[in-house]
Amino acid sequence: MLQEESDLSLMIAQIVQKLKGSNLYSQLERQAWGSWEKRILKSLNSMCTELSIPLARKRPVGEQKELLNKWNEMGTDEPDLSLFRPVYAPKDFLEVLINLRNPNYENGDSLSFRTHLGLIQVPLKVKDIPELKECFVELGLNTGQLGIDDSTQVPPELFENEHVRIGQKVLAEQDSAAAQQYIRQGSPTALRAELWALILNISSEPEDVLYYEQLKTNVIQHDLLVDSLIYKDVKLTASNDDYYFVFEDYLYQVLLCFSRDTSVLSHFAYNSASPPKSYIRGKLGLEEYAVFYPPNGVIPFHGFSMYVAPLCFLYHEPSKLYQIFREMYVRFFFRLHSISSHPSGIVSLCLLFETLLQTYLPQLFYHLREIGAQPLRISFKWMVRAFSGYLATDQLLLLWDRILGYNSLEILAVLAAAVFAFRAVNLMEVTSLAAAEAVLADLSTLKVMPLLQIFLFATVT
Repeated sequence: MLQEESDLSLMIAQIVQKLKGSNLYSQLERQAWGSWEKRILKSLNSMCTELSIPLARKRPVGEQKELLNKWNEMGTDEPDLSLFRPVYAPKDFLEVLINLRNPNYENGDSLSFRTHLGLIQVPLKVKDIPELKECFVELGLNTGQLGIDDSTQVPPELFENEHVRIGQKVLAEQDSAAAQQYIRQGSPTALRAELWALILNISSEPEDVLYYEQLKTNVIQHDLLVDSLIYKDVKLTASNDDYYFVFEDYLYQVLLCFSRDTSVLSHFAYNSASPPKSYIRGKLGLEEYAVFYPPNGVIPFHGFSMYVAPLCFLYHEPSKLYQIFREMYVRFFFRLHSISSHPSGIVSLCLLFETLLQTYLPQLFYHLREIGAQPLRISFKWMVRAFSGYLATDQLLLLWDRILGYNSLEILAVLAAAVFAFRAVNLMEVTSLAAAEAVLADLSTLKVMPLLQIFLFATVT
């Protein structure tokens, strides 16, 4: 009898495990994303109604000529954007994630998860530090790292010179897998643009340039409501950033073309979200008159332009810059603003961050929780933007090296936890959310690689 019971328990456990990665979870993801999507579209449509602006219109010939003439200096244009507002900001999205629930766990079936005191209440499997050490083994203390071993105190002949030589060899052989392995130790500044292009399989063929020109023609001919949202976002973020304001024109060019690129829709095949739809005027609700809006299926949110800004340091030819950004988006960045159970999805990253803090810095975690400063409320914006706009650019590029090298965004959650660990002494003294935010307001002086190494490999587990 006991044997039968234990066999039954084992079978049930196996079924639950299978369900975790199957339809039940994806169904929950789709439901949650569906209601969030409706909110976004409602916000977009109400903006249309309030401002009496169509979602899309063909530009008059005079306006087309004017835009074509100032294509390379759109930053000098100052349209009145005061009435436009971002459709949503990361903090709005965080509220959606906080309210996610799996009905199967409502009755406290998962004992281990009931002890999780963070904001995310969806029981997904995330790695602990021993598993992260195994995953990020090349970041270990005994392995040479750009971001540490290339500092002025370390003679270049000890690591840097040889690392550069190997990088040149990898590029000469055009081996994408070797480039991905190599970049786990960081990329030399002079080789980074070529290495990233090799890993992302981007080559500037004449047809790629032609495709970019076609997108540009589409921008010239048609005006979309999202164009104003892109303008507004660049003005609010990159234009005010000490590192990125010089790239304002590039950002407009890339993001306006991106909004027209229907090839971006392909990423919805492996995403629980579906692209938002609108209807041809006067045909509301008739499916045969439904169109994806915007054409790429991506509605920009506050801070979206910061996914492009750091790439402007590496690529100065617009069509190449565009291709790199599009590939980075469909491989990585879309996961940071869509609901899924993927290990690199934002839900898993939030849970990984909270679990690391609660497990390895429990005093700090409980202290912040008690004073109403849940750590995720501070770190969420860093992770959603992949730290762009928060770290110094050289440090951000070293971090993105590792994202490409490991084909994973999990390192964002590890770095977020490492930042809290680094500022733990000051954070233990704060008594409010505002004070905690002040302690963590400026990350521009932080060095990414030492923080990651100390947190992963010098923390007692």
